[in-house]
Amino acid sequence: MATVEFKTDRDRYDILIEPGLLAHLGEHTRRVAPHDRAILFADQAVMSPHGEAARRSLQAAGYQTLAHTLPPGEEHKNLQTVRTLYDHMVAARLERQSPVVALGGGVLGDTVGFAAATFLRGLPLIQCPTTLLAMVDASVGGKTGVNLPQGKNLVGAFYQPRLVLADINTLASLPDRELRCGLAECVKHSVIRDAALFAWIHTHLDQILARHPDTLVELVRWNVQIKTNVVAADEKESADRAHLNFGHTFGHAIEAATHYSRFHHGEAVSLGMVAATRLALDLHRCTPDLLDQLTALLHRIGLPTRSDQLGPIDTLLQAMRLDKKIAAGRLRLILPDRLGSVSTVSDVPDTAILRAWQYIANP
Repeated sequence: MATVEFKTDRDRYDILIEPGLLAHLGEHTRRVAPHDRAILFADQAVMSPHGEAARRSLQAAGYQTLAHTLPPGEEHKNLQTVRTLYDHMVAARLERQSPVVALGGGVLGDTVGFAAATFLRGLPLIQCPTTLLAMVDASVGGKTGVNLPQGKNLVGAFYQPRLVLADINTLASLPDRELRCGLAECVKHSVIRDAALFAWIHTHLDQILARHPDTLVELVRWNVQIKTNVVAADEKESADRAHLNFGHTFGHAIEAATHYSRFHHGEAVSLGMVAATRLALDLHRCTPDLLDQLTALLHRIGLPTRSDQLGPIDTLLQAMRLDKKIAAGRLRLILPDRLGSVSTVSDVPDTAILRAWQYIANP
């Protein structure tokens, strides 16, 4: 088992990474939330067999366990779904020490996490990510939230889980498209913090795509360590935690402008990283080699780097202006300087942002 510790002045929890962990969910949950009642929310796509294994483990550990499934997809990451979760929590007669288990991808983890953060002013949250994207990004760091029609993650809370349990076996049945989307976040981590990870992904890509268990454990461990280091130093995103948004300001605008239906999150982030790097090149903040290296790796993974399916650029610009990272009316963009290093940049000329959009919108 690989274990990464998350620790701040207020919170401490473990991220456990190993094949077969769901069979031991109950005993691990007992260590951090020893109550007699639990509720499990699972993505419909993973309820069988993973959800049943999780429920059996919770029951074997002495929990009275109620389980509910949620439909997959970004379109369900909204306040209506949160209201449904609240109704289930009321019916389950949960108390303030009752653990809430989120079993699924990033959409489910964000949504269930927000419900856990706000019901009874906070219940113990156990994140059990079942996608690569959720393992390396969404389940770690305490960001929870849902979308509004106007933009992504506009309603949310910082709320740390009590435990993150990443069972690598769940990746065996993950669709190829979802695995590739998770790799977009891994590439993001390498660009913002660790050039060695960028090279390692390139060297081990065949083993990753073949889902070699030891390689996946190391991939998840390395990325989780990067994210925990960033978040522990800046939990509420007042400074360098914003670096984790590399590619996301463009990417979130793509998702919102295409109504969360045309591109998966990792695909939008891939396009967003290319746009941000093209913008950095235009502003003389990086060299052409960086754009070439990034584009080549994303292309080899099978992620989009340019697309004619983005829709009108005016719509993309409007969605971008609703980004929650705007401060004092100014859009803050994370732009790369070189592999392993990025900077937060404000006051970027609108004409340069437009050129970045045009670059990825014209294959």
